[in-house]
Amino acid sequence: MKHRLALTALAAAATLATLPAQAADFKAGDWTLSLGGIVNAYYTSSSCSGDAVGGLALGGRALGCGGADKSTTIGNGLLPNVISVGAKTTQDGYDIGATLIIGSAVSSDSSIANNSNVDVRQGFLTFGNASMGTVKLGRDYGLFGANAILGDMTLLGAGATVNATQANRVTLGHIGAGYSFLGMYGQMAYTTPALGDFSLTAALVSPVDAYANASAVAGKTPQVQVQGTLKLGNAGKAWLGVKQQKFEGAGGADGFTMNGTEVGVSYTVGGLGLLANLQQGKGLGLLADGDNGDGKGSHTLLQATWQATAATKLGLSHGQSKLKDQVGSNVETNTATTLGVYHGLTKSLTLVGESTRTVSKAADGSEARMNGLALGGILFF
Repeated sequence: MKHRLALTALAAAATLATLPAQAADFKAGDWTLSLGGIVNAYYTSSSCSGDAVGGLALGGRALGCGGADKSTTIGNGLLPNVISVGAKTTQDGYDIGATLIIGSAVSSDSSIANNSNVDVRQGFLTFGNASMGTVKLGRDYGLFGANAILGDMTLLGAGATVNATQANRVTLGHIGAGYSFLGMYGQMAYTTPALGDFSLTAALVSPVDAYANASAVAGKTPQVQVQGTLKLGNAGKAWLGVKQQKFEGAGGADGFTMNGTEVGVSYTVGGLGLLANLQQGKGLGLLADGDNGDGKGSHTLLQATWQATAATKLGLSHGQSKLKDQVGSNVETNTATTLGVYHGLTKSLTLVGESTRTVSKAADGSEARMNGLALGGILFF
């Protein structure tokens, strides 16, 4: 139950990190206001088999199928429903702006109670100009892992159809089976002015307790995240990121320092889109910051998509998250492979069909498997 509740809290955070491209802009005095949103719903069917694997085993019966052999949900995919509001203007030579995003869920475990899961995950202001760069103050997603989740094709779909998170929230995509979640933090971030095709962003982040791990709590100093991005012409980009935070021990446990490194690239050649992302470090966690204590781990995401027609994209995405030095029946790897079809019925509405196989393996060789199907659609406005 503890892992189920923690996973639900994690999935609540999976909200698009930028305002939808289709957002409507209108003038109000000197301000340009933007209003947009996302609405999506998917029929997901999951079938679980194999052994009992402990810990955050996404392919096991406990998390994958709600404790049963099979489960069905009609709910959100990786993204919740979202209403987003933005405002921007130029004053005294500075570009200033603000963003506020509120999310909600489709599914509920009750036919009577209000579905009142409302999540305010982003609320920040920005100011700057071309010569000084841009400063961001407020609550927003982290830098580390942002390119992985935003490039993941299952962002428009469901990915791993984990019942423990989709009920009243969302699915996990490749979170915990390809990349660690990017997280939401109170932060102060600075992005340099354009340096040719290179840009650099650094953030001081409010320290957080370890995810789903009561033995490690936030230290006295901020978390630090830094990311450099290089544009590869008009065809893609490459990135390198790091993050670090000190955790203090609770209940007699020892403290530790989380150190993570990330490198990735995305590139498009004709109708072929490729993405590769690698995260590794100590204390990075299987799903999110510090959930495995000071253990070492890695996350790998490989993806290829093909624009088969002007409206239809096909994709194959494979991710693995691995913990080192595990023992017994505790989960050592979560692997998810998704085959997806994404058809743009209109420029705002995409219909999606995905099939995902999620496998969780333990150090002792035991293995849990989940086969999931997701059918539905997502609308950006």
